[in-house]
Amino acid sequence: MSDDRVDFASMLASRLCHDLLSPVGAFANGLELLADEKDPEMRARCIELLEQSARTSANKLKFFRLAFGSAGGFGELVPADEAKSAIQGIIGDRAITLNWMIGAEPLPKPAVKIILNLSLLLVDALVRGGRLDIGCEKQGEAVEIALHVEAERIFLDADVERILAEGEGATAMTSRTAPAVLVQAVARQSDGTVMLARETPTSLLVGAVLRGRG
Repeated sequence: MSDDRVDFASMLASRLCHDLLSPVGAFANGLELLADEKDPEMRARCIELLEQSARTSANKLKFFRLAFGSAGGFGELVPADEAKSAIQGIIGDRAITLNWMIGAEPLPKPAVKIILNLSLLLVDALVRGGRLDIGCEKQGEAVEIALHVEAERIFLDADVERILAEGEGATAMTSRTAPAVLVQAVARQSDGTVMLARETPTSLLVGAVLRGRG
């Protein structure tokens, strides 16, 4: 295995651990508080927080299983509702409106990986909330994917934007940019291309066209 592939795997693992650290840590802290707490109302509050942390952790694991992993349990096609549910899980209670414009037909795994990883990057960019539109359709043998965000401010990391617009070698890879590198790698494996367009200061379009095995 080349050094680049080892670094890539390490960066994805770092990103996964970073995103799971907060809810898992909160769960552990909640257990410690519950063990020492005697007041019934406070114990009920601790249990509520534990349930919230467990739910957040489960949602993130479900998301990363599809976005980074091999999506075991599915064949070459993934139910569209699974992808939608995974994205809703990482949005959680943020002030983000998801406009899902994909039908009930199962989606090819490469398309799902691209949709989920782009969603992860765009949800991170909507720190003050906004709208996320997601579409995907077949055009002959090709699969076309489009994600569009609108918000008062879009805080997409500059290195992430460069990688999506110019390719995976546009800047050094970090745990922050690893999902963008994965998008480019999956697109390349499917004989595809990735595009990014800053339509206005409050609007951003990212998409991909997969022409091969996708």
